[in-house]
Amino acid sequence: MSSLREVAPHDEEKIREWRNLPEVRKYMYTDHEIGREEHRAWFSRILRDPTCKYWIIVYDGREVGVVNLYNIDHRNRRGHWGFYVGPKDRLKGVASFAWFSVLRFVFEELKLQKLCGEVLASNQAALNMHKKFGFYQEGSFRKHVFKGDRFADVVCFGLLREEWEAKKEEIELQLRAKGVI
Repeated sequence: MSSLREVAPHDEEKIREWRNLPEVRKYMYTDHEIGREEHRAWFSRILRDPTCKYWIIVYDGREVGVVNLYNIDHRNRRGHWGFYVGPKDRLKGVASFAWFSVLRFVFEELKLQKLCGEVLASNQAALNMHKKFGFYQEGSFRKHVFKGDRFADVVCFGLLREEWEAKKEEIELQLRAKGVI
């Protein structure tokens, strides 16, 4: 069974390890290995920042990844999000559970109007997941991020409250049928 729990101070090193996994880092905006001090400063900021919310994804009692909201803007009722699951933990349904849980939180608890996401154009799995959950491709940033030895394109997605409400029941039924939720 899957669950989400809020990130706590004792998660600092575990998250740094996950962020530095080559399989995770290749889909992040940064390429370099993240050192302790750089990570400590970032981690300290996210714990204090009211425009961020981070959760640990737990599957069968094991912590397997992170899902987060950032740039939460209550005035304009929108935010951005991201997630990653360790490569050894890409278990069927884990990401779907995390996505569904966070989308419910965004639209039902925070009462946001829109959730945005940015995905490297090379990350086909994340592109497919956004579409599966009803996100619309709103555009792209050409040669937006320097990855490895070249610039990479970024695809921009958005999901509006009314689109979520129209798709939520269908997604929930599919996930229940698969035993994900």
